[in-house]
Amino acid sequence: MARALSLLVEIADSDGGASLSELAHRAGLPPSTAHRLLKSLEQQGFVQHDLQRASWHVGVQAFTVGNAFLRNRDVVEIARPHMRQLMEESGESVNLGILEGAELVYLAQVECREVMRVLARPGGRAPLHCSGMGKALLAAAPDGQANKLLAPTMPRFTDKTISTLAAMLRELAAIRQRGYSIDDEEYAAGLRCVAATVHDEHGEPIAAISLSGPTARMTDPRMRQLGDMVARAALEITYAVGGRPAGK
Repeated sequence: MARALSLLVEIADSDGGASLSELAHRAGLPPSTAHRLLKSLEQQGFVQHDLQRASWHVGVQAFTVGNAFLRNRDVVEIARPHMRQLMEESGESVNLGILEGAELVYLAQVECREVMRVLARPGGRAPLHCSGMGKALLAAAPDGQANKLLAPTMPRFTDKTISTLAAMLRELAAIRQRGYSIDDEEYAAGLRCVAATVHDEHGEPIAAISLSGPTARMTDPRMRQLGDMVARAALEITYAVGGRPAGK
């Protein structure tokens, strides 16, 4: 793996691509070994071979992976001051997450100062259908994508978990109308969450931000106030990353 990555680095550093012999020399590898590793990288889409020029170039998959890293890194860096401000205003923990496959992945959290607080480990995962950020991302996804990510029946974690596709589609419509999602003890009893999406320059969702806390503090009268706060923070982060709201 290390040798294959060294070849990928050499290709990335070469303007206009590089030949097999050049890459083998730079990486300190026998040409036969370098060729075998390059073919493996080519199969995965990380490099591509120009037959006419007999040169190797960076492939689409390498761009995709690198672009994802930069996007996620920038979102966390840019979002963090807004997350801290939202925590100060609301008194609740603030989370940032992204959609990965059919799950929500936590990127960052700013913990509140309360003794009772919800902890979310960066890199941790949660189901889409019963998490605030997951539902927000589903509601903001292009038409048809939510249907592909959701099963006809979904596992129940509490008595309040929405477990059928029909009910979830109604919930997503309500989220779009409201401007933020609500996890009303759907993932864990005693915990509530409100969330909204961050959009890129095309108006497509790239992340979600949420406020989470115990039901003792996130009471019914307070949920709308917190929802408006998280929606405003998501909009501020959207503009900060150079994005625009959906439909604008």
